[in-house]
Amino acid sequence: MRDIVRLLRVGLDGLVGLVVLLGGPARVRARADAARARFTPPLPAGGAWWRDAAWLATPLGSLLTVFWLDLFAAGLMGLAMPLLWALEDDGRLWYQWVIVDDFALAVFAMPVGALMIWIALLLVRPFLRVERWRTRRLLAPTLADRVEWLTATRSAALDASASELRRIERDLHDGAQAQLVAVSMQLGMAEDMLDRDPAAARDLLLEARSGANTAMAELRALVRGIHPPLLAERGLGGALEALALRSAVPVTCSVSLTRRLPAPIESALYFSAVELLTNAIRHSGAARVSIEVAERDGRVVLRVRDDGRGGAVMGAGSGLSGLASRLAPFDGVLRVSSPAGGPTVVVAEVPCASS
Repeated sequence: MRDIVRLLRVGLDGLVGLVVLLGGPARVRARADAARARFTPPLPAGGAWWRDAAWLATPLGSLLTVFWLDLFAAGLMGLAMPLLWALEDDGRLWYQWVIVDDFALAVFAMPVGALMIWIALLLVRPFLRVERWRTRRLLAPTLADRVEWLTATRSAALDASASELRRIERDLHDGAQAQLVAVSMQLGMAEDMLDRDPAAARDLLLEARSGANTAMAELRALVRGIHPPLLAERGLGGALEALALRSAVPVTCSVSLTRRLPAPIESALYFSAVELLTNAIRHSGAARVSIEVAERDGRVVLRVRDDGRGGAVMGAGSGLSGLASRLAPFDGVLRVSSPAGGPTVVVAEVPCASS
Protein backbone atom coordinates (compact mmCIF):
# COMPACT_ATOMS: atom_id res chain seq x y z
CA MET A 1 0.00 0.00 0.00
CA ARG A 2 2.86 2.36 0.78
CA ASP A 3 4.34 1.79 -2.69
CA ILE A 4 0.99 2.59 -4.30
CA VAL A 5 0.83 5.87 -2.39
CA ARG A 6 4.38 6.68 -3.54
CA LEU A 7 3.45 5.97 -7.16
CA LEU A 8 0.40 8.23 -6.94
CA ARG A 9 2.54 10.97 -5.40
CA VAL A 10 5.06 10.59 -8.23
CA GLY A 11 2.26 11.09 -10.75
CA LEU A 12 0.97 14.16 -8.95
CA ASP A 13 4.49 15.58 -8.60
CA GLY A 14 4.99 15.23 -12.34
CA LEU A 15 1.86 17.22 -13.13
CA VAL A 16 2.75 19.91 -10.59
CA GLY A 17 6.27 20.01 -12.02
CA LEU A 18 4.97 21.12 -15.41
CA VAL A 19 3.37 24.12 -13.72
CA VAL A 20 6.53 24.85 -11.72
CA LEU A 21 8.51 24.83 -14.97
CA LEU A 22 6.78 28.10 -15.90
CA GLY A 23 7.91 29.79 -12.68
CA GLY A 24 11.51 30.38 -13.71
CA PRO A 25 14.94 29.00 -12.71
CA ALA A 26 14.56 29.64 -8.97
CA ARG A 27 11.35 27.61 -8.69
CA VAL A 28 12.77 24.86 -10.89
CA ARG A 29 15.90 24.55 -8.73
CA ALA A 30 13.84 24.56 -5.51
CA ARG A 31 11.61 21.78 -6.87
CA ALA A 32 14.60 19.72 -7.96
CA ASP A 33 16.33 20.20 -4.59
CA ALA A 34 13.21 18.93 -2.82
CA ALA A 35 13.30 15.81 -5.01
CA ARG A 36 16.99 15.27 -4.27
CA ALA A 37 16.29 15.47 -0.54
CA ARG A 38 13.86 12.52 -0.78
CA PHE A 39 16.62 10.16 -1.88
CA THR A 40 18.43 7.95 0.64
CA PRO A 41 21.04 9.25 0.94
CA PRO A 42 20.00 12.70 -0.36
CA LEU A 43 21.62 13.76 -3.62
CA PRO A 44 23.86 16.84 -3.60
CA ALA A 45 22.64 19.71 -5.73
CA GLY A 46 23.72 19.60 -9.37
CA GLY A 47 25.19 22.53 -11.24
CA ALA A 48 23.29 22.59 -14.55
CA TRP A 49 19.90 24.28 -14.47
CA TRP A 50 18.86 22.70 -17.75
CA ARG A 51 19.03 19.22 -16.19
CA ASP A 52 16.55 20.26 -13.51
CA ALA A 53 14.30 21.73 -16.21
CA ALA A 54 14.60 18.54 -18.30
CA TRP A 55 13.57 16.50 -15.27
CA LEU A 56 10.43 18.60 -14.87
CA ALA A 57 9.67 18.67 -18.60
CA THR A 58 9.69 14.85 -18.95
CA PRO A 59 7.02 13.65 -16.51
CA LEU A 60 7.64 9.95 -17.12
CA GLY A 61 6.36 9.18 -13.64
CA SER A 62 3.01 10.82 -14.45
CA LEU A 63 2.65 8.76 -17.64
CA LEU A 64 3.46 5.55 -15.78
CA THR A 65 1.00 6.49 -13.04
CA VAL A 66 -1.79 7.20 -15.55
CA PHE A 67 -1.13 3.84 -17.24
CA TRP A 68 -1.18 2.09 -13.86
CA LEU A 69 -4.41 3.80 -12.79
CA ASP A 70 -6.06 2.84 -16.09
CA LEU A 71 -4.96 -0.78 -15.65
CA PHE A 72 -6.12 -0.91 -12.03
CA ALA A 73 -9.47 0.76 -12.80
CA ALA A 74 -10.05 -1.67 -15.69
CA GLY A 75 -9.42 -4.53 -13.29
CA LEU A 76 -11.95 -3.20 -10.81
CA MET A 77 -14.46 -2.74 -13.59
CA GLY A 78 -13.92 -6.35 -14.68
CA LEU A 79 -14.61 -7.62 -11.16
CA ALA A 80 -17.81 -5.58 -11.05
CA MET A 81 -18.89 -6.43 -14.60
CA PRO A 82 -21.79 -8.81 -13.70
CA LEU A 83 -23.32 -6.14 -11.47
CA LEU A 84 -22.75 -3.40 -14.06
CA TRP A 85 -24.24 -5.58 -16.81
CA ALA A 86 -27.31 -6.30 -14.71
CA LEU A 87 -27.84 -2.58 -14.06
CA GLU A 88 -27.55 -1.66 -17.74
CA ASP A 89 -30.95 -1.22 -19.39
CA ASP A 90 -30.11 -2.74 -22.78
CA GLY A 91 -27.65 -5.35 -21.44
CA ARG A 92 -24.74 -4.10 -23.55
CA LEU A 93 -21.44 -2.70 -22.15
CA TRP A 94 -18.07 -1.83 -23.58
CA TYR A 95 -15.18 -3.42 -21.71
CA GLN A 96 -11.64 -3.22 -23.07
CA TRP A 97 -12.80 -2.93 -26.69
CA VAL A 98 -15.19 -5.87 -26.24
CA ILE A 99 -18.99 -5.58 -26.24
CA VAL A 100 -20.40 -7.48 -23.27
CA ASP A 101 -23.91 -8.38 -24.37
CA ASP A 102 -24.67 -11.49 -22.32
CA PHE A 103 -24.21 -12.63 -18.74
CA ALA A 104 -21.60 -15.28 -19.62
CA LEU A 105 -19.23 -12.63 -20.99
CA ALA A 106 -19.88 -10.49 -17.92
CA VAL A 107 -18.90 -13.40 -15.65
CA PHE A 108 -15.81 -14.11 -17.81
CA ALA A 109 -14.71 -10.49 -17.28
CA MET A 110 -14.26 -11.13 -13.55
CA PRO A 111 -11.10 -13.33 -13.80
CA VAL A 112 -9.79 -10.96 -16.48
CA GLY A 113 -10.26 -8.07 -14.08
CA ALA A 114 -8.59 -9.97 -11.24
CA LEU A 115 -5.62 -10.71 -13.53
CA MET A 116 -5.33 -7.03 -14.46
CA ILE A 117 -5.34 -5.97 -10.79
CA TRP A 118 -2.66 -8.57 -10.02
CA ILE A 119 -0.51 -7.30 -12.92
CA ALA A 120 -1.03 -3.70 -11.75
CA LEU A 121 0.14 -4.57 -8.24
CA LEU A 122 3.21 -6.30 -9.67
CA LEU A 123 4.08 -3.21 -11.74
CA VAL A 124 4.10 -0.74 -8.83
CA ARG A 125 7.71 -1.32 -7.75
CA PRO A 126 9.15 -1.58 -11.31
CA PHE A 127 7.46 1.74 -12.16
CA LEU A 128 8.92 3.32 -9.03
CA ARG A 129 12.38 1.98 -9.93
CA VAL A 130 12.08 3.43 -13.45
CA GLU A 131 11.11 6.84 -12.06
CA ARG A 132 13.90 6.65 -9.48
CA TRP A 133 16.42 5.81 -12.22
CA ARG A 134 15.21 8.74 -14.35
CA THR A 135 15.37 11.15 -11.43
CA ARG A 136 18.86 10.02 -10.41
CA ARG A 137 20.16 10.25 -13.98
CA LEU A 138 18.91 13.83 -14.39
CA LEU A 139 19.32 15.23 -10.88
CA ALA A 140 22.45 13.52 -9.57
CA PRO A 141 25.54 15.74 -9.80
CA THR A 142 28.04 15.17 -12.57
CA LEU A 143 31.73 14.61 -11.94
CA ALA A 144 32.39 18.33 -12.47
CA ASP A 145 29.64 19.19 -9.97
CA ARG A 146 31.14 16.76 -7.49
CA VAL A 147 34.63 18.22 -7.88
CA GLU A 148 33.24 21.72 -7.39
CA TRP A 149 31.31 20.56 -4.30
CA LEU A 150 34.37 18.90 -2.77
CA THR A 151 36.49 21.97 -3.47
CA ALA A 152 33.94 24.22 -1.78
CA THR A 153 33.54 21.94 1.25
CA ARG A 154 37.30 21.57 1.61
CA SER A 155 37.66 25.35 1.57
CA ALA A 156 34.86 25.66 4.15
CA ALA A 157 36.52 23.02 6.35
CA LEU A 158 39.86 24.84 6.18
CA ASP A 159 38.19 28.17 7.02
CA ALA A 160 36.36 26.59 9.94
CA SER A 161 39.57 24.99 11.18
CA ALA A 162 41.47 28.28 10.97
CA SER A 163 38.64 30.09 12.75
CA GLU A 164 38.61 27.47 15.51
CA LEU A 165 42.37 27.77 15.96
CA ARG A 166 42.05 31.56 16.27
CA ARG A 167 39.29 31.12 18.85
CA ILE A 168 41.43 28.74 20.90
CA GLU A 169 44.42 31.09 20.67
CA ARG A 170 42.28 34.04 21.75
CA ASP A 171 40.75 32.12 24.67
CA LEU A 172 44.18 30.98 25.82
CA HIS A 173 45.64 34.46 25.51
CA ASP A 174 42.79 36.25 27.27
CA GLY A 175 42.07 33.57 29.86
CA ALA A 176 44.48 30.93 31.06
CA GLN A 177 47.62 32.70 29.84
CA ALA A 178 46.73 35.92 31.66
CA GLN A 179 45.98 33.95 34.82
CA LEU A 180 49.28 32.06 34.63
CA VAL A 181 51.21 35.33 34.10
CA ALA A 182 49.53 36.75 37.21
CA VAL A 183 50.39 33.59 39.16
CA SER A 184 54.01 33.86 38.07
CA MET A 185 54.21 37.50 39.18
CA GLN A 186 52.60 36.68 42.53
CA LEU A 187 55.03 33.84 43.13
CA GLY A 188 57.96 36.16 42.32
CA MET A 189 56.69 38.81 44.73
CA ALA A 190 56.14 36.18 47.42
CA GLU A 191 59.69 34.96 46.93
CA ASP A 192 61.04 38.48 47.43
CA MET A 193 58.91 39.09 50.55
CA LEU A 194 59.39 35.67 52.13
CA ASP A 195 62.24 36.78 54.46
CA ARG A 196 61.04 40.37 55.11
CA ASP A 197 57.26 39.80 55.54
CA PRO A 198 56.23 36.13 55.78
CA ALA A 199 52.54 37.00 56.39
CA ALA A 200 52.30 39.07 53.21
CA ALA A 201 54.17 36.37 51.30
CA ARG A 202 51.66 33.80 52.57
CA ASP A 203 48.76 35.97 51.31
CA LEU A 204 50.42 36.22 47.91
CA LEU A 205 50.86 32.45 47.79
CA LEU A 206 47.17 31.97 48.56
CA GLU A 207 46.26 34.39 45.77
CA ALA A 208 48.60 32.54 43.42
CA ARG A 209 46.97 29.23 44.33
CA SER A 210 43.52 30.70 43.66
CA GLY A 211 44.73 32.05 40.32
CA ALA A 212 46.15 28.64 39.38
CA ASN A 213 42.81 26.99 40.17
CA THR A 214 41.04 29.58 38.01
CA ALA A 215 43.46 28.93 35.15
CA MET A 216 42.87 25.16 35.46
CA ALA A 217 39.10 25.70 35.36
CA GLU A 218 39.43 27.84 32.23
CA LEU A 219 41.65 25.23 30.58
CA ARG A 220 39.13 22.50 31.39
CA ALA A 221 36.33 24.62 29.91
CA LEU A 222 38.44 25.19 26.80
CA VAL A 223 39.11 21.46 26.44
CA ARG A 224 35.39 20.72 26.79
CA GLY A 225 34.74 23.23 24.01
CA ILE A 226 37.19 21.43 21.74
CA HIS A 227 36.08 17.88 22.51
CA PRO A 228 33.99 17.20 25.63
CA PRO A 229 35.46 14.39 27.77
CA LEU A 230 31.96 12.94 28.18
CA LEU A 231 31.70 12.62 24.40
CA ALA A 232 34.94 10.64 24.29
CA GLU A 233 33.99 8.44 27.26
CA ARG A 234 30.28 7.73 26.68
CA GLY A 235 29.78 8.52 23.02
CA LEU A 236 27.17 10.68 21.33
CA GLY A 237 24.23 9.27 23.29
CA GLY A 238 25.72 9.93 26.71
CA ALA A 239 26.89 13.42 25.75
CA LEU A 240 23.45 14.39 24.42
CA GLU A 241 21.72 13.03 27.53
CA ALA A 242 24.03 15.13 29.71
CA LEU A 243 23.29 18.13 27.47
CA ALA A 244 19.55 17.57 27.96
CA LEU A 245 19.94 17.43 31.74
CA ARG A 246 21.86 20.74 31.79
CA SER A 247 19.33 22.54 29.57
CA ALA A 248 17.33 25.50 30.86
CA VAL A 249 14.13 24.12 29.24
CA PRO A 250 12.76 20.54 29.30
CA VAL A 251 14.49 18.42 26.68
CA THR A 252 13.60 14.87 25.70
CA CYS A 253 16.48 12.89 24.24
CA SER A 254 16.18 9.65 22.25
CA VAL A 255 19.32 8.02 20.85
CA SER A 256 19.06 4.78 18.87
CA LEU A 257 22.63 3.85 18.03
CA THR A 258 24.06 0.36 18.38
CA ARG A 259 27.70 1.34 17.86
CA ARG A 260 30.22 4.11 18.36
CA LEU A 261 30.62 6.53 15.51
CA PRO A 262 33.91 7.95 14.26
CA ALA A 263 35.07 10.74 16.57
CA PRO A 264 34.83 13.56 13.94
CA ILE A 265 31.22 12.65 13.14
CA GLU A 266 30.31 12.40 16.83
CA SER A 267 31.85 15.80 17.44
CA ALA A 268 30.10 17.43 14.46
CA LEU A 269 26.69 16.04 15.46
CA TYR A 270 27.15 16.91 19.13
CA PHE A 271 28.08 20.53 18.50
CA SER A 272 25.28 20.79 15.92
CA ALA A 273 22.82 19.64 18.60
CA VAL A 274 24.33 22.14 21.06
CA GLU A 275 23.89 25.04 18.63
CA LEU A 276 20.37 24.00 17.62
CA LEU A 277 19.34 23.72 21.27
CA THR A 278 20.87 27.11 22.03
CA ASN A 279 19.02 28.68 19.08
CA ALA A 280 15.74 27.12 20.19
CA ILE A 281 16.08 28.55 23.70
CA ARG A 282 17.55 31.94 22.80
CA HIS A 283 15.76 32.90 19.59
CA SER A 284 12.51 30.92 19.24
CA GLY A 285 11.25 31.08 22.82
CA ALA A 286 10.73 27.32 22.91
CA ALA A 287 9.23 25.76 26.04
CA ARG A 288 10.10 22.18 25.05
CA VAL A 289 12.71 20.62 22.77
CA SER A 290 13.19 17.07 21.56
CA ILE A 291 16.44 15.58 20.26
CA GLU A 292 16.40 12.32 18.32
CA VAL A 293 19.34 10.41 16.86
CA ALA A 294 18.96 7.27 14.77
CA GLU A 295 20.83 5.35 12.12
CA ARG A 296 19.05 4.73 8.81
CA ASP A 297 20.48 3.18 5.68
CA GLY A 298 24.08 3.87 6.64
CA ARG A 299 23.41 7.47 7.71
CA VAL A 300 23.10 9.05 11.14
CA VAL A 301 20.02 11.29 11.37
CA LEU A 302 19.89 14.03 14.02
CA ARG A 303 16.44 15.58 14.44
CA VAL A 304 15.86 18.57 16.73
CA ARG A 305 12.30 19.82 17.17
CA ASP A 306 11.10 22.76 19.27
CA ASP A 307 7.69 24.34 19.90
CA GLY A 308 8.90 27.91 19.48
CA ARG A 309 7.63 30.70 17.27
CA GLY A 310 9.26 29.37 14.08
CA GLY A 311 10.50 31.49 11.20
CA ALA A 312 14.04 30.05 11.06
CA VAL A 313 15.60 30.27 7.58
CA MET A 314 18.77 29.07 5.94
CA GLY A 315 20.26 32.37 4.85
CA ALA A 316 23.74 33.66 4.18
CA GLY A 317 25.51 34.34 7.42
CA SER A 318 22.89 32.64 9.60
CA GLY A 319 23.75 30.07 12.23
CA LEU A 320 21.96 27.38 10.24
CA SER A 321 24.17 28.11 7.23
CA GLY A 322 27.17 27.70 9.51
CA LEU A 323 25.85 24.31 10.63
CA ALA A 324 25.40 23.26 7.01
CA SER A 325 29.02 24.28 6.35
CA ARG A 326 30.15 22.25 9.36
CA LEU A 327 28.41 19.13 8.04
CA ALA A 328 29.42 19.63 4.39
CA PRO A 329 32.95 18.12 4.70
CA PHE A 330 31.27 14.87 5.87
CA ASP A 331 28.85 14.93 2.90
CA GLY A 332 26.16 15.81 5.42
CA VAL A 333 22.98 17.69 4.61
CA LEU A 334 20.80 19.99 6.71
CA ARG A 335 17.04 20.42 6.19
CA VAL A 336 14.93 23.02 7.97
CA SER A 337 11.16 23.23 8.37
CA SER A 338 10.12 26.29 10.36
CA PRO A 339 6.74 27.79 9.43
CA ALA A 340 5.62 30.96 11.16
CA GLY A 341 4.18 30.03 14.53
CA GLY A 342 6.24 26.85 14.69
CA PRO A 343 7.16 24.16 15.24
CA THR A 344 10.73 24.22 13.99
CA VAL A 345 12.23 20.92 12.86
CA VAL A 346 15.87 20.71 11.81
CA VAL A 347 17.20 17.44 10.42
CA ALA A 348 20.90 16.75 9.90
CA GLU A 349 22.00 13.62 8.03
CA VAL A 350 25.60 12.43 7.87
CA PRO A 351 27.00 9.25 6.27
CA CYS A 352 28.63 7.07 8.89
CA ALA A 353 30.81 4.00 9.22
CA SER A 354 31.98 1.88 12.10
CA SER A 355 34.79 3.36 14.16
